[in-house]
Amino acid sequence: MALFMDVHHITDGVKLADVASAHAADLATQDTHGVHYLRYWVDESQGKIFCLVDAGSAEAANTVHREAHGLVADEIYPVVEGD
Repeated sequence: MALFMDVHHITDGVKLADVASAHAADLATQDTHGVHYLRYWVDESQGKIFCLVDAGSAEAANTVHREAHGLVADEIYPVVEGD
């Protein structure tokens, strides 16, 4: 498993409550794919969502988003946690 940070660019606006609902759907779907969504951050003013996920691959992480709510990431980066 590896850590990934994904980024969503929502051009028509994003609300924290909507992201919370999407995250709950991710949590309900993730076990099927051996993925664990850990945290998320939202910048409502810029229409950005950031998700930290522990997954076997970036594609596995995006598959959970696709199946849970259809909002796949625009970018996915492998990351390493610092101290």
